[in-house]
Amino acid sequence: MKKILLSVAILIAVSISAKAQFSLGVKGGVNFSKINTDNFDESTKTGYQFGVFARVGGATYLEPEVYLGSSGGNINTSNGTADVKFTTLNVPLLLGHKFGTSSTNLHINAGPVYSYIMNQDKSYSQNFSDAYHDFGNYNNSTLGYQVGAGVDILGLTGDLRYEGGLSKLNSSYGQRANIWSVSVGFKFL
Repeated sequence: MKKILLSVAILIAVSISAKAQFSLGVKGGVNFSKINTDNFDESTKTGYQFGVFARVGGATYLEPEVYLGSSGGNINTSNGTADVKFTTLNVPLLLGHKFGTSSTNLHINAGPVYSYIMNQDKSYSQNFSDAYHDFGNYNNSTLGYQVGAGVDILGLTGDLRYEGGLSKLNSSYGQRANIWSVSVGFKFL
């Protein structure tokens, strides 16, 4: 009986995936990030992102992505300025919906994102560094969410997204990353 149920489940999964539309592509863009802190002023830092994405499904689809990005922020106090820049590996898993035809449409998407900090570049004024030694003690990985909208025209896709931090970069100072990104992609499959 177990073999029959397993065979039926596999058959259903294969038939659903055979009907699903699939596309694969590359994308790149610019982002504007800020590290929000509990007690300091912060300002936006411009960065980049590039990577690959896939879409599986029809009007409602699943979009996993993997991309490299740079983010960070400038944090200002009366003692100095901290300029923080991260190089991250980001893995969003978005659920989306298309409105329009298969070749030209608008889409919305949302879902979780896992970010792993591959490199940190921190430059502080000497006073700031001495006074806040553990200020830049960042976690290696964080969880967040992305919400966005975009347009698909033939093989091109464009997105505008907001990414918010669910987990903190540094628990001692309540630091969370917030990122706006604009990207353009090309679907080659």
